Amino acid sequence: MSLFNQAAHWIATGIEILGIGIIVAGVVIASALFLVELRKEKTFPQTYQRFRQRLGQGILLGLEFLVAADIVGTVAVDPTFRNVGVLAVIVGLRTFLSFALEIEIKGQLPWKERVGEGRNT
Repeated sequence: MSLFNQAAHWIATGIEILGIGIIVAGVVIASALFLVELRKEKTFPQTYQRFRQRLGQGILLGLEFLVAADIVGTVAVDPTFRNVGVLAVIVGLRTFLSFALEIEIKGQLPWKERVGEGRNT
């Protein structure tokens, strides 16, 4: 394995670890805030909605890092046609998951404006 491939492999692994860490940290932080807010406010529906939004944001950010790691690991380390095809499927699935989470967090399609949020032109 060449020095470049070895470095790219380690970089991809580091980005993957960072992505997993972000997801885990997001779960821990969202859960801790949920428990604190639930104890303080005692209004479950609103507190639960904020929990889901925070949890989704942590997962989305972690997924972005995992996609980046897949790209670095596949394209830089072993850019065969088969591996690039597998990468395309993985990125497609993760993009779909990110899109679904974005809709879940915001409660609407990303390209739709919320009521009262007109453009400043």
